[in-house]
Amino acid sequence: MNLQTPVAAPALMSERRVSIIGASLVALGPMSMSLLTPAMPEMVHVFGTNEGAVKLTLSLYFAGFAVAQLICGPLSDGFGRKPVTFAFLGIYVASVVAAIFAPTIEVLIGARFMQGVGTAVGWSISRALVRDLFTHEQSARVMNLIGLIMGLGPALAPTVGGVVLELAGWQAIFVVMALFGFAVILVVRFAMHETVVRDLSRFRPRALARSYVMLLSHPGFVLSSLVMAGSIGALYTQATILPFILMDRVGLTPTEFGAGMLFQSLSYFFGSLCMRLLMRRASAYSLVPVGLSMIALGSIFFAVGLRVWEPSFLGVMGPVAVYTFGIALVLPAMSTAALAPFPQIAGAAASMSGFFQMGGGLVGGAVAALMGEPVLAMATVIPTMGLIAIVSWALWRLIPMGQQGPKVGV
Repeated sequence: MNLQTPVAAPALMSERRVSIIGASLVALGPMSMSLLTPAMPEMVHVFGTNEGAVKLTLSLYFAGFAVAQLICGPLSDGFGRKPVTFAFLGIYVASVVAAIFAPTIEVLIGARFMQGVGTAVGWSISRALVRDLFTHEQSARVMNLIGLIMGLGPALAPTVGGVVLELAGWQAIFVVMALFGFAVILVVRFAMHETVVRDLSRFRPRALARSYVMLLSHPGFVLSSLVMAGSIGALYTQATILPFILMDRVGLTPTEFGAGMLFQSLSYFFGSLCMRLLMRRASAYSLVPVGLSMIALGSIFFAVGLRVWEPSFLGVMGPVAVYTFGIALVLPAMSTAALAPFPQIAGAAASMSGFFQMGGGLVGGAVAALMGEPVLAMATVIPTMGLIAIVSWALWRLIPMGQQGPKVGV
């Protein structure tokens, strides 16, 4: 196999610059998801449809994101990180414009699918950039800083979405998305340097198939990706459920819902901040079981509390905050573990890892939709995903160290 070689020049971009670029790219996906969530119950009435159809605007967003993950990373291995990033950001902006003028729910669903395709580039390129330039503990540190910066945008997105909805309507939310998309394009244009040598052989179907077979046959990659699928995938699943619990059952207004979602986003932000401070004394990997313990605690609160008591704001968002705090302690080490063994196909590895995560959100959201009752879905699906993360990590610990990927800082 003709392996493409990353440009060996860590001085191209500093840790801080890569973190800012990576956070901007990664935040595009969660922000585009979170901005619209306050409007979901209202869109049932706007388009004269049902909850299931409106939930499809989010489920198909996940589907576009997940499928495109498998393409944009390998494309960037062959054509370069920067041109592929521009191409997918262009798809994103065009789909946002289509959503603004969507005359029917079906058109909106299609536009959201293409939005997911466009935002997929964020996860793939940001992780590939980190793998191109950094390794081991340095890589985990950069991934943590990306998470720390990224947490600020999605922390405010539901609040902004709720306010914009009440002041200007649901279409104005997509105008905000378009403005953010143009801002990310400017960041890529002026701050990002190319980190790989153009090599079109990396996108030949046979070579790409070999890359994915290699990844899926590597126990360390699969299990570490499942840890992330069960953890961060739960966040995406919650996005399809929480609007209908907090607004329809608890009775929050869109603005109150947006403000309430700060519990989730700020929990992730403070978890990432704690992770950064703790990494001065402990390795990223030693903090994974602490994070998984928080995920387990949040899962127990969901499984028991939502079945025993009538849902309330604190009864729902308290466990969400605990679960989310744990995710921030898990992701840096597991992201590094998934990509570290594959420097020559970092884009493909980042894409497949992202596919696992968004696939987790897609499957979790689909199961929740099939269950119908949002409170029951929250009490069942989210704890199940937490269990998947914990079991996958336990199995990852049992495989031979050479198949885990380097255990940074251990």
